[in-house]
Amino acid sequence: MAKWVVSGKKCDFKGIGDHLGIDQVVVRVMRNRDLMDEEEMRRFLSPDRSCVHDYNYLKDIDKAVDITLDKIDMNSKIRVVGDYDVDGIMSTYILWKGLTICGADVDTVIPHRIKDGYGINASMIDDAANDGVDLLVTCDNGIAAVDAFDHALELGLTCIVTDHHEIPYEERDGERRYILPNVPAVVDPKREDCIYPFKNICGAVVAFKFIQAMFDAIGMETEPLEELMELAGFATVCDIMELKDENRYLVRNTLKCLDKSHNLGMRALVKVCGLEGKTKTSQSIGFVLGPCINATGRLDTADISLDLLKCETIEDGIRIASKLKELNESRKYMTEDGLKSAEELVDAKDRVIVVHLPQLHESLAGIVAGRIKEKYYRPVFVVTGEGDALKGSARSIPGFHIYDAMCKVKDVFTKFGGHAMAAGFSLNRDRLEEFKRRINECEIDPDSLEEKIIIDVPMPLSYVSEKLIDQLSMLEPFGNGNEKPVFACRNIRFLEGRYMGKNANMAKFSVTCEDGFNTELVMFRKLDLFLAHVDEKFGEGTSKRLMTPGARENVMCDIIYYPAVNEYMGKRSVQFIINDYR
Repeated sequence: MAKWVVSGKKCDFKGIGDHLGIDQVVVRVMRNRDLMDEEEMRRFLSPDRSCVHDYNYLKDIDKAVDITLDKIDMNSKIRVVGDYDVDGIMSTYILWKGLTICGADVDTVIPHRIKDGYGINASMIDDAANDGVDLLVTCDNGIAAVDAFDHALELGLTCIVTDHHEIPYEERDGERRYILPNVPAVVDPKREDCIYPFKNICGAVVAFKFIQAMFDAIGMETEPLEELMELAGFATVCDIMELKDENRYLVRNTLKCLDKSHNLGMRALVKVCGLEGKTKTSQSIGFVLGPCINATGRLDTADISLDLLKCETIEDGIRIASKLKELNESRKYMTEDGLKSAEELVDAKDRVIVVHLPQLHESLAGIVAGRIKEKYYRPVFVVTGEGDALKGSARSIPGFHIYDAMCKVKDVFTKFGGHAMAAGFSLNRDRLEEFKRRINECEIDPDSLEEKIIIDVPMPLSYVSEKLIDQLSMLEPFGNGNEKPVFACRNIRFLEGRYMGKNANMAKFSVTCEDGFNTELVMFRKLDLFLAHVDEKFGEGTSKRLMTPGARENVMCDIIYYPAVNEYMGKRSVQFIINDYR
């Protein structure tokens, strides 16, 4: 079970709360997100466009604009090469649409996940040269494609890299030597010599800023940028960027626009997924809309999602969005099968989990790795493939920088790249066991392998009101870097429970608190584990009695919860959702 830790950051909670007109509980949550003073908190609660940083801070963006404008003036053929995930698809569309508006003769290529693998390669360079392309622009990839760009130089092809991934490096005598592609412009905020003030932007945001710079350079009206900014915010959620700084504004802007998006395809997807007219959160993007766009690159070709964004009628959008939704449903079933197979191979004693699933569709490796990581709280590598050449994806936990760890054993890979928390790789089968051994020998702090739940505020259930819940919603969007607030309450007496849901995998409990407050709690996840915990703690058969109508058990637990407003048949009531227990 996870270790519970109460956050102890200090400030004048009541004083700031009074000045801002909010409950001190909300102030405590913001202080726990490292906001230091009243002014920072005020900006956090009401971010505006001034939060978006000037693109001029991006190294080489001026060169990229000058080169591109010259090619447009010469009527040269331009090709955008993207990636098959949401960030790559959005980036590709942003560059295509923006360059088209600027008068460019531009087409797009998104690699096929299985045929081409991740990122640009020599074959795609050859294709571009044969097609008469004069300028090739990457988005959400390219920073690690040194050999491919050397080949492009030999063919006389001009290339620009726009990316956001970590810069590859070699480590010698304890010093890192960063390796950039040999192209005239590399726009990537992760560059050591880039002074951009916020490094954690996704590829679509980099692409958006490039187009913004292009528009300014030629005096283009900025209205078309609204659509492109919406899509950059969408990609920010799906690429699990930190929802801080300018990302917070971009995502909030996207959530406000989804129902009436400037992009007809996005509007159609919202409708097909049943979200039209409903309140949108980052979870709506990350767990409903985004996976539909991702599914095309996993099970088919990402060009289908690109077609959705390019559609010119809502009818075409509905048709394509429906196909995306069907593909995502298939992906869900395949993922569950893969997860069952993976769990049979997990050795929970390993500090780093490596499993080889030969028959798993390689596009699902990252999803399965993420699910295993959540269950065992370990860095996870899922390897796929039945031949000699294997591919895989990795997901990590805080405290283990997965890309840095892979750099320490990079000789086992034929190709790899990624971030602190996620990566992709290829390797030969005969190096698999060696890799598993060596990655487990990498230095890792034992404390980082113990999952910790950081409690924002220990708070009695009786303190919660609809007004407080409304104020907590001002902290949204929640996600990486701005986690949903965590509240705890001790000594909750569970009296009676009843199953919910068609599979009886959820429950509602009648409870009473130490202060005499009576209410109901709901549990949407891991009910089976909770009932097993009850039997272990209070004796075999207790859980069965607890879930029997009319029971008056004395099951006492501490809980971690989040409050929400439940609306049913026109009536509103406060609802408490259990997220953990002990």
